[in-house]
Amino acid sequence: MEASWSSPVSSVGTADPQLQHFVEVETQKQRMHLLVHHMTELCWEKCMDKPGPKLDSRAEVCLVNCVERFIDTSQLILNRLEQIHKGRPFFSESLSD
Repeated sequence: MEASWSSPVSSVGTADPQLQHFVEVETQKQRMHLLVHHMTELCWEKCMDKPGPKLDSRAEVCLVNCVERFIDTSQLILNRLEQIHKGRPFFSESLSD
């Protein structure tokens, strides 16, 4: 006798569109959470030599710069993905000037 079961992965294509959208949104939230957690770890390791009761000015500047670079990089990646999604070359506008 053969077992009759389907894996969740194989049935994704036939799932309710609302359910698919919900799963996609939750997956994106989880990825963002993991990314922020990873970024926090990296900035902490880079900027915090000796944790103390107060944040010294050097550590504060380092943390701000680290987070700002993370935001800049994220924005660049999002813009690049948007350009790919639209089907236009990313640097075509700047090269044609």
